Amino acid sequence: MILFNYSNLKTTKTNRLLICLLIVLLPYMSICQQIQDPPSLEGRWNIDVEIFDRQLPAWLEVKKSGHSSLVGRIMFLVGSARPISKINFDDGNFSFSIPPQWDPCEDDIQFEGILHADSISGIVRYIEQKEYKWSGNRAPSLKRETVPEWGTPIKLFNGKDLQGWFANGENQWIVESGILKSPKPGSNLITDTKFTDFKLHIEFRYEKDSNSGIFLRGRYEVQISDSKGKEPDEIQFSSVYGLLPPNEMVAKDAGEWQSFDITLIGRRVTIIANGIPVIVDQVIPGITGGALDCYESEPGPLVLQGDHTPIEFQNIVLTPVKK
Repeated sequence: MILFNYSNLKTTKTNRLLICLLIVLLPYMSICQQIQDPPSLEGRWNIDVEIFDRQLPAWLEVKKSGHSSLVGRIMFLVGSARPISKINFDDGNFSFSIPPQWDPCEDDIQFEGILHADSISGIVRYIEQKEYKWSGNRAPSLKRETVPEWGTPIKLFNGKDLQGWFANGENQWIVESGILKSPKPGSNLITDTKFTDFKLHIEFRYEKDSNSGIFLRGRYEVQISDSKGKEPDEIQFSSVYGLLPPNEMVAKDAGEWQSFDITLIGRRVTIIANGIPVIVDQVIPGITGGALDCYESEPGPLVLQGDHTPIEFQNIVLTPVKK
């Protein structure tokens, strides 16, 4: 900003003209300054990847490290968020690479992109170095201005059949003796209804070495796994997969009934596992692997993972926020 001490200017005709000229030009000088400030790549981005004749979701986070270096992490199609050690950025163009994780390839995955005002787009070289297009927008903050008022609890599972649910492929889910079962790897189970903020109570049981999960709004996986005796981390029991670790490991033995009580308000999540708070009012940075989509500002369903190992559920009760 340019400041003038007008009291020091003599009220000559020339100075009066100068003052008038400055008054006229100052708004334009401010606009020019804004134009000169380039948009920033820093922040969180939700991405759609055009791949395998589909649009699949991804998520990118970019941060500054030190004076000018850019680093980050990315959730790309499968698995957990992967660290990016360096992001090259010059005149709106950027690039980086990540090693394969669960991907069916051996080469590093190469990304190239262009930063627009509030969007990004580019290509990714993936399996056999084939190029696929992607595009993204800044992730919403999902901040809530008021404390939620809760509505009437909804029994999502009636203990008799799959009313209110559908499978995303060939259905292997069955109901026996009031228990919802996925006896073998197959499809995920998805609620017909979509939700914004809610409180969820759910009980589950798994076999030894099992792996499953619950997707909140279809985007954020709370991990279910046979983790008793393991150190708590971001891919074990009661974590938000790949992003938020529990503060302690409270998993029971395989074969025992266990429970989650989950509150999701915007991005803020609290998870009580087996009666013990393990994640308390933490911000979920972005979508996790296996998300249905990346449109975080929209309502989404509850998803029960059935594509890994056998899993059983009962007493699924969701209390939605009042509209």
